[in-house]
Amino acid sequence: MKRLLIHIIDIVLIFSINSLVLQLPIFISLISSIIIYLGLYSFRLYDLEPMGNYTESVIKTAVGTLVSYIVILIIYFFLTNYFNRLFFVTNLLSTILIIPVLHKIEYVIYKKHIPVKNYLVIGRKAEIGHIMDEISHKSLNKLKFTQYINPSPTTLEKLIKQSTSKYSIQPIDAIVITDPQLEKRVKPQIENFKEEGLKIEYLPNMVEKYLNRIPIEVAEKFKEYYEVIFQETQPDPVQKILDKLLGSLLLLIFSPFMLIISLAILIEDGRPIIYKQKRMGKNEKIFIMNKFRSLKETEINENNPNEDIEKRVLKTGKITRKLRLDELPQFWNIIKGDMSIVGPRPEMLKFHNIMSSQIPFYNFRLKINPGITGWAQIYYKHTSTLEDYIIKTEYDLYYIKNRNTFLDLQIMLKTLETILGMRGAR
Repeated sequence: MKRLLIHIIDIVLIFSINSLVLQLPIFISLISSIIIYLGLYSFRLYDLEPMGNYTESVIKTAVGTLVSYIVILIIYFFLTNYFNRLFFVTNLLSTILIIPVLHKIEYVIYKKHIPVKNYLVIGRKAEIGHIMDEISHKSLNKLKFTQYINPSPTTLEKLIKQSTSKYSIQPIDAIVITDPQLEKRVKPQIENFKEEGLKIEYLPNMVEKYLNRIPIEVAEKFKEYYEVIFQETQPDPVQKILDKLLGSLLLLIFSPFMLIISLAILIEDGRPIIYKQKRMGKNEKIFIMNKFRSLKETEINENNPNEDIEKRVLKTGKITRKLRLDELPQFWNIIKGDMSIVGPRPEMLKFHNIMSSQIPFYNFRLKINPGITGWAQIYYKHTSTLEDYIIKTEYDLYYIKNRNTFLDLQIMLKTLETILGMRGAR
């Protein structure tokens, strides 16, 4: 709820400027304020880490506001009496001058006044320490994992009594369970600590909250829990309808750009304009994915398709790949039902066969339709190594477990920054 407050403050601020300063009607002020807010949100202005960097916050605010103007300009033609040069200038200046300052203040308050929470870790540091360090870093060191134990009932009780004493040098505020097998040894003691008011937390909840992914080693330790969840994953019929409607609408909107790209490829390097490739889809069903061709027609090393890839990129391709415009023909895949707007990225068959045999939980990605954009695409870079594919799979697993319409909307909005910020593009 504390973090929600900054969202509300920003919307109220923008609304006040439009309704009180510019004296727009309440409905027009509300709609335009929400559009500007969504523009800011799409550039991750509300993620905690960017809020601490004032320069980055100013840049994100400026770009997010300008992007929101694209949507406002669409409705401008129907409401020309309400939107003018003063509206655009006033909103841009006010958001740039005020919102980064508010966010910096919130960041400073968080850093100074949110207390540090010390955890006793039921688990082995050698196995899980690197993940706990990452969580600590993501929480801006507000979570500290001070002690790791491979416990027996006696040692746990003794340690808790020492740590919760008012004379303790390193007090314990909570316990985090990182290994269910170790938890079983001290289950009665942990239940007693709960009754006494000591908070008990579990690693899966913590990694999802702070890392936005499910590390494979965590999934393996809590295998029974995650396998049940992933096995129960079912396609959402509402998403299927939205995919077809949105896919058709986007295909119509982007059709002029697709025509221009087609002509540019044809003039530069001839046919084919569309590159077709077999990809692995839902339930291991192979489908043909369409993309605008961005590489020259030359021989490719089958063992390493990405070898010398930069030397083969068309001039047109340098633009389409950076802005992800080469993906536009995939709207047809969405209309056909092979893909969704949001989902795990469909892999080439060769890479799929390699990764499915080497990465635990990998095949759960195939429980739903692959997507043009997704959680892994906006949070992680282009994958080229096994290590990269493991981390990418961890983000995909997070999406599969937590997916809902609101999360899909978040991903669609944040894809704007991925495109304009050129995150992960190659």
